[in-house]
Amino acid sequence: QVQLVESGGGLVQTGGSLRLSCTASERASGSYATAWFRQAPGKEREFVAAMRWPGAATFYAESLKGRFTMSSDNTKTTVTLQMNSLKPEDTAVYYCARQLRAITSTVRTRSRYDYWGQGTQVTVAS
Repeated sequence: QVQLVESGGGLVQTGGSLRLSCTASERASGSYATAWFRQAPGKEREFVAAMRWPGAATFYAESLKGRFTMSSDNTKTTVTLQMNSLKPEDTAVYYCARQLRAITSTVRTRSRYDYWGQGTQVTVAS
């Protein structure tokens, strides 16, 4: 059972930045994806960004492209989400997730993820 632990959330002012991290208890093999989703109060959990291996292809929600950047360390056990120019509507719990046997067409699909972290709260004050 893979454990995913998020960190880095907090309170930031509009226009500020935060860097989230997600560390996995073990490295995956083969084709897999690690993603960030977020869930605001009263809303469904939505896709934010993902990286798929092999190759480390990166995918973003169209509305967030340019403000959010996802990266990975060399061990592939920690991914980060750099969030810039934050807005109050970015306020949400941010979740890290891992999908096994991932293909490009499934990296944005919430139901295809096998493991989830507990989430980290991001609050953007206006």
